[in-house]
Amino acid sequence: MVTAEEKLRERIKELTCLYDVTSIIVNCDYNEIEVGLQAIVACLKNAWQYINDTYVVLKTDEYHIETKKEHKDYVFLTSAITLFNKEIGTIKVGYPSKKYSILDFLEEEQQLLNNVCLEVGNLLERKEIKENEILIKRQVEQSDRLRILGEITAGIAHELNTPLANILGFAELLKDRTKEDAQATKDVDKIINSAIYSREVVKKLMFFACEMPQQKSLVNIIPICKEAIELLKPILKTKSITLNITSSNPEIALKIDRIQLTQVLFNLVINAIYFSEENGFIVLDIKDKSAAVEMHIKDQGTGIDTNLGDKIFEPFFTTKPVGEGSGLGLSVVHGIVKSHKGNISFSANTPKGTIFTVTIPKL
Repeated sequence: MVTAEEKLRERIKELTCLYDVTSIIVNCDYNEIEVGLQAIVACLKNAWQYINDTYVVLKTDEYHIETKKEHKDYVFLTSAITLFNKEIGTIKVGYPSKKYSILDFLEEEQQLLNNVCLEVGNLLERKEIKENEILIKRQVEQSDRLRILGEITAGIAHELNTPLANILGFAELLKDRTKEDAQATKDVDKIINSAIYSREVVKKLMFFACEMPQQKSLVNIIPICKEAIELLKPILKTKSITLNITSSNPEIALKIDRIQLTQVLFNLVINAIYFSEENGFIVLDIKDKSAAVEMHIKDQGTGIDTNLGDKIFEPFFTTKPVGEGSGLGLSVVHGIVKSHKGNISFSANTPKGTIFTVTIPKL
């Protein structure tokens, strides 16, 4: 029989616990959520009737916190933690089953546990809202930077097109006049190659700035992919790299710009070739999903540091040595994929290398 004094003592413990939990949540640093949850679990242990035998465990998709477990089997009071009305975890408070039964818990203890779970859910909701606000702010800032950069690059591309055409044209004429001079011919070839490289950079700038007109049509992408890879065979041969194309269906229809799809494949496969060792192996795997088409470009190269994240898709960012990359290839790919309402990501390949995944929805 529980006396009135014992009931009052337990009630004071419960109210103290709820006050302490509220204080922890109010003062909790969103960057140190786990520390706050550990403190909440400790508070709960001290609020129960039989403190020395109490075991508390908080478990969500992201966190797992528990007090010291003294026994193998327990009877538990349980309450759910919800995040935006979706259950994401639980808090359980238990007693050793050899000494106690479910009847040894007080009705007020279940109410306390429910209230604490509600507070923890509110804390995690506020954390997610804060993180989303930061993410949206970064996206807006990135969008503004890209818009301004797009305007600048469009102007640069237009300004460079005419002089580059003149350089190429006059260099070709000069080459005809210097046929007898071997050294001069080599020098002119260097001028031509540099001008062609510069022209390709200009094209990438125009793609990045969305200056290239887009012409979407419903096409079978398998032949387009095969044609693009066929054009890359000379580059593959230079490093004796084998490239295989696999697809879930022989015909995969997608509404897309053919030229831009080729541009995407060119950039991703050329990157894969660059970072692959000689006699390497690359796979282009095309999967026909119900709502989208996925293209996986898998290599066995040196791999990409996953800490770089989306930074590799930023214009002018490159991990290649100076002079070996413009830093525009992946940003162009990113822009084209996004213009088709798609998504591009990368992950580590096994045992080594990188997998780029391009997902384009069927519209």
